[in-house]
Amino acid sequence: MRSSRFFLAAALAFGLASTSLASADTLTIELKSGNVVIDLAEDVAPQHAARLKALADAGEYDNVAFHRVIEGFMAQTGDVQYADMENDFKPAQAGMGGSSQPDLEAEFSDIPFERGTVGMARSQNPNSANSQFFIMFAPAPGLNGQYTVVGKVIEGMELVDQIKRGDPNNNGSVSDPDRMITVRTGG
Repeated sequence: MRSSRFFLAAALAFGLASTSLASADTLTIELKSGNVVIDLAEDVAPQHAARLKALADAGEYDNVAFHRVIEGFMAQTGDVQYADMENDFKPAQAGMGGSSQPDLEAEFSDIPFERGTVGMARSQNPNSANSQFFIMFAPAPGLNGQYTVVGKVIEGMELVDQIKRGDPNNNGSVSDPDRMITVRTGG
């Protein structure tokens, strides 16, 4: 019974009920191949969800590279400081920057990192998430409870699967990376 309640709560939190309507609780990422919709976990990580929404609606994520993409693991993006491919792109520094906003305190939960889960990137300091996030290609139980889960892909995961992979010998660093063309709340 307890596991049924947990599954129902998780389904509600991540919008697993079938719907194709994007709301203010979602982010829509336009890729070259189409749109990816992320249901934000505002009830689980309200500060992180609010940060992603604010940066998206300010246009900060537009043209930002997927600078670190590791086959069978995840695709990382969101460095608005160094990875804007239309405005002073610094490939060697991509992944080291954030936004002009302060870092956020961790909002860890018991939601597992599974395929399609969106997590906040951070340094070794748990309270250092800022603007970068990653989308899981596959489950990664080692991340559970160690990184903030901020959402889940509810449409377009097949498009995430097409993002250009990085060099496995260089921590997934991507040369000539794919980018988020635009990112906005809702659909």
